[in-house]
Amino acid sequence: MNNPTACPLDCFDACSVVFSAEKLCANKEHAPTQGFLCPHLNHYLDTPRIEQPRYKGEPVTMEEAVAKLKEMVRGSEPKRTLLYRSGGNMGLMQQSMDYVLGSFGATLTKGSLCDGAGEAGIVEGRGVNRVLAPEEVAKAEVVVLWGRNPHATNTHMLPHLKGKTLIVIDPYKTDAAKEADLHIQLKPHADLYLALLIARFAMIQGHADEAYLREHAEAFEEFYELTQTIRIKSKMELIDVTLGEIGKFLELVSGKRTVILMGVGVQKYRSGDEVVRAIDGLGAFLGLFGKEGCGVGYLGSSMQGIENPFSVKAPRVFKANTEFSAFDTVIIQGANPVAQMPNANRTRKSIESVQNVVYFGLYENESSEAADLIIPAKSFLEKNDIRASYGSDEWLRMPKQYESGIGIGEFALASELAEAFGIALDSESDYIESFASQCEERDGRLLVKGRMQPPYQNGFETDDGQFAFLEEYDSDFEMEEELFLLTSKSKTALNSQFRRPTNVHLHPALGFAEGSRARVLSDYGSVELDVTLDDALREDCILIYSGTPGVNNLTPSVLSYEGESAAYQEIKVKVEPC
Repeated sequence: MNNPTACPLDCFDACSVVFSAEKLCANKEHAPTQGFLCPHLNHYLDTPRIEQPRYKGEPVTMEEAVAKLKEMVRGSEPKRTLLYRSGGNMGLMQQSMDYVLGSFGATLTKGSLCDGAGEAGIVEGRGVNRVLAPEEVAKAEVVVLWGRNPHATNTHMLPHLKGKTLIVIDPYKTDAAKEADLHIQLKPHADLYLALLIARFAMIQGHADEAYLREHAEAFEEFYELTQTIRIKSKMELIDVTLGEIGKFLELVSGKRTVILMGVGVQKYRSGDEVVRAIDGLGAFLGLFGKEGCGVGYLGSSMQGIENPFSVKAPRVFKANTEFSAFDTVIIQGANPVAQMPNANRTRKSIESVQNVVYFGLYENESSEAADLIIPAKSFLEKNDIRASYGSDEWLRMPKQYESGIGIGEFALASELAEAFGIALDSESDYIESFASQCEERDGRLLVKGRMQPPYQNGFETDDGQFAFLEEYDSDFEMEEELFLLTSKSKTALNSQFRRPTNVHLHPALGFAEGSRARVLSDYGSVELDVTLDDALREDCILIYSGTPGVNNLTPSVLSYEGESAAYQEIKVKVEPC
């Protein structure tokens, strides 16, 4: 049996994996993995992958493909070569391509397709975005899942929820919501108002932790004044929440060790940072930071406190609205922008105008179809790597499990380019050890030095050490006309990988028949999908899972006001029969 490796996929769980007898198994000695793998890993080896390099549709050797890539990069002005790399693989050696091409003068990306607005909101309030580890959730008495669906995104969290008082705040009746002690099925984009209303009533009814606030969040009275700007009756009617639900929430959390776990859906708007700051502010009002079994968790900053040897200064464009037509050569690494970037019709036309499009990845998808040169990558089992996690403080080594003649690893390809363009590059093992040296062994796990659980036990890391509350908000989103679009994660797919959904979920009240064909329209485009009737939805919502082919025909390419993130749900849609 080989040494355990780790799943590279972009999720909270970061499973430790044993590869044995050509099968993936959970590492039973790894406490967070808890002896089982998620559905994505259970089917990982079943997913067909690209095995043969191609140029202009014709098979070529790997040597010919790499030579063609070098020719394309040499033939373009450096800054007119773009590396568009996905964040969907958490292996840190992926960044070696950034380092080499950035050092050459090529253009890289910045910002995020998923979590940047929320990250910005947390940093504004706390100073840094620290991970809330599963061990702290296990110590809680009450868990609030605020726009988070662990059955789809964080299955290894589920055992920690057993026996807890469970509150779910979500416009969709998730599996967790069906078992919850309280489910507040509010409208989308209403989370900011709900957080402010709960904080207001927490202060009125004596649930706020004033001793904590006076020590760690001195501006709480100003935040309370902000909550008073909301007209209670009209706003609760608008967001479809009752006084009884707010009272029940406060009754359940009062005096209890409470954890709030936020999902990315709450911040898929231009003002997403404000939404997260409001929820964070509620957490501060309740005194949830820095205490055992308490906290407010989002996607923690996996690289917080780590010096990155691949850091490089380079021109950059926003990942969420890249104008590909501005480049002569575009290298797409492990990504699928044609399907996953917002406003897919604009993206598709932009990529079609590029002279050289290179796809470097594992799987065929819409972006590989648009590419001139296809370079197959190696899987995580076929190369050495190390990964961080945004769900815990743990890092995991990813040693090669077997030799394979298929594909080329990211560091190997970066090394080819570095040699061709005269760029100094250390050895693969040097970079891996540079990351690992910033961690330490604790209880058989590799944990980042200096990180503590619970986070913020020594206070916040703002300029004055105080929690910085939201001071104003500017939410002008239309809440009453047309339908809200939800773009949640699927249980069967991870964005556009694996078993991608193909349907639109509609509430039966909208009058469509199961299996009928519906056209969904927005100001940016349309998509035709088969209908799945779903009474777990609100009547004013439709659900098209992230990764569904065509969903991003509907979404806007606007950036969040803070965090340089995509704002997928900053739209309303219409649905009509085909």
